[in-house]
Amino acid sequence: MAEGVKSRTYDSARRRAQVRRTRADIVDAARDLFLARGYLATTVETIADVSGASPATVYRLFGAKRAILAAVLDVAFVGDDEPVALHERPTVRAAFALDDPRDLLTAFARICRDLLDRSAPIQRVLRGAAGVDPDAAALLARVHTQRLQGQSRIARELAARGALADGLDEAAAADTIYTLMAPEVHHLLTIEREWDADGYEKWLGHALCALLLQPPDPSRPAPCLAGMAALQDRGHAVP
Repeated sequence: MAEGVKSRTYDSARRRAQVRRTRADIVDAARDLFLARGYLATTVETIADVSGASPATVYRLFGAKRAILAAVLDVAFVGDDEPVALHERPTVRAAFALDDPRDLLTAFARICRDLLDRSAPIQRVLRGAAGVDPDAAALLARVHTQRLQGQSRIARELAARGALADGLDEAAAADTIYTLMAPEVHHLLTIEREWDADGYEKWLGHALCALLLQPPDPSRPAPCLAGMAALQDRGHAVP
């Protein structure tokens, strides 16, 4: 490769890395501001000031405040800024590869717990803003659609394996998963009722197995029931 080509390639890679760092700084600043002040009270100019970028740079990279909030949510959902969708992440792929449907649902209870531990606070900001801001409302609708699409994959997999409880079809299973994994339910249990994250995860795994699957062989322990006594010991009723 010619020296000039090498130099241009290096400069291009360096510029891309710099843009990525700048985007990450803006997203980090916006997240902290949205959580502290709310979406409506946070301006693009304030985000620029806190992140160290110019307003022109923020607008060039994101275009509008709604896009910044969308980027904050994306990072919160998956835990980083890598351009890899949640359903393509190793933990999700590994969960789908599990043979026992109960193990599969237990794994997804953990995935949901981790996702909501990261994203629940910023999702509350989005829900609050959606009631008064059309852009936030549109973003919330998009988040709902994407969550239903993603969680419907679990129902589709269970249906394909013939693992769903008698009388439960794929659509009803998807609605059940969508309800149990809702951030509003997570808020109810972990904030209002003050459950810890382990308790929430165990309850979710138990509830998913109990409502979605054929009853287990009574001669075998059900993996998704492991640890439920811990919830009872803490004084929480277990369905």
